[in-house]
Amino acid sequence: MRNVMKSRGAGCVLAIAVVLPAAGGPAFALPAAPAAPSGSPDAGDPGATLLPPLPVRLGEGSPCTGTSGQTATGAAWSQTALGLSRAQRISRGDGVTVAVVDTGVSTGVPSLSGRVEAVDAAADDCVGHGTFAAGLIAAAPEKGSGIAGVAPQAEILALPGTDDRGVPSVERVAAGIRTAADRGAQVIYVGQTLRTGKDELTAAVAHATRRDALVVAPAAPDAVPREEQGPDGEMPEGPYWPAAAPGALAVVDFGPGGVRQKNAPPAHEPDLSAPGGEMVSVGPGGTGHYIGSGASLAAAGVAGTAALVRAYHPDLTAAEVTRRLLDTAYPSDTPRLDPYAALSLVQERAKPAVRAPAPVRMPAPADPAPHIRSLTIAAVGLTTVLLLAALAAVIPRGRTRNWRPPTAS
Repeated sequence: MRNVMKSRGAGCVLAIAVVLPAAGGPAFALPAAPAAPSGSPDAGDPGATLLPPLPVRLGEGSPCTGTSGQTATGAAWSQTALGLSRAQRISRGDGVTVAVVDTGVSTGVPSLSGRVEAVDAAADDCVGHGTFAAGLIAAAPEKGSGIAGVAPQAEILALPGTDDRGVPSVERVAAGIRTAADRGAQVIYVGQTLRTGKDELTAAVAHATRRDALVVAPAAPDAVPREEQGPDGEMPEGPYWPAAAPGALAVVDFGPGGVRQKNAPPAHEPDLSAPGGEMVSVGPGGTGHYIGSGASLAAAGVAGTAALVRAYHPDLTAAEVTRRLLDTAYPSDTPRLDPYAALSLVQERAKPAVRAPAPVRMPAPADPAPHIRSLTIAAVGLTTVLLLAALAAVIPRGRTRNWRPPTAS
């Protein structure tokens, strides 16, 4: 079944030609999109939709990411691969709040309208990454478009994890996680990776865990700036925080072909994998779409699935939701997310350990000596009584016969 879904998903993405614009795009060399998938129709194909690439960060002086003028009319391959049409018949994430700790989430996106609450400056998303991720998590379907999020009825709580250029900091991400947990978010998505801040981010994840919030984060960066690479272009290998913190769910991506994008940064000890290559979602305004790739986008799909599960199984704790996502995942080198299975398969909750019954303590045997003495006395007494009874019967008869033996008649 999984191979069939992948094949169908690849067919869907072919309806979307990915062409990097020669001019007018972001000025920073960190796009979160591949150049063009092999086999994509060329720009002359009347059925092709040209989508601009989603930036990861913006260079100094670069304008904010604008509204996309292109709309994807069909469903993305990831929606088919995840089986969302079946999963959303069971749950759509209603009543669950997913926090997005990232570049911000625009409140002017129609598919998220009325479901975004922004903290501090998180309503202004200059980069667009946080809005794109929020769309993957919770975008509702719009007329004329087949693109929708995993949990289209979930609420979004936006918190800043980066500056307005998309550069994250330990302080912002840690504060975002803590604030999200304190505000009651059941799922906390972090769209950034940090190579420092182990203590602060581990403490922040522990804070969220104590408040029963599930933290989902990428196990690899979407792209690595050249200055952070080795002398021969070597990629760092992590660990990345907060994904590496105990209690966080670390996610890595795969593309329509079932493998990661070539030259993708190495992932560090991922727990789960999900679609993250050639993803299509909303931009920071309007109804148009962008395309992007990376582990952070795969983590958004996992966060959306966690919202589906928490809405349908509200009695499960955050730790139990994590266990359910992992136990129902499709077997692979890194288990692959399966939303329908996570919702529909019946799992036995851990039963409390049954205590072994305490051993029966028998009283120590009594000293037999008193009992033997009692029996001896009783036997002597009985013998005496019987002897006296016999004498009482014999003596009168003997006197009557003058102690002569009886004679035969």
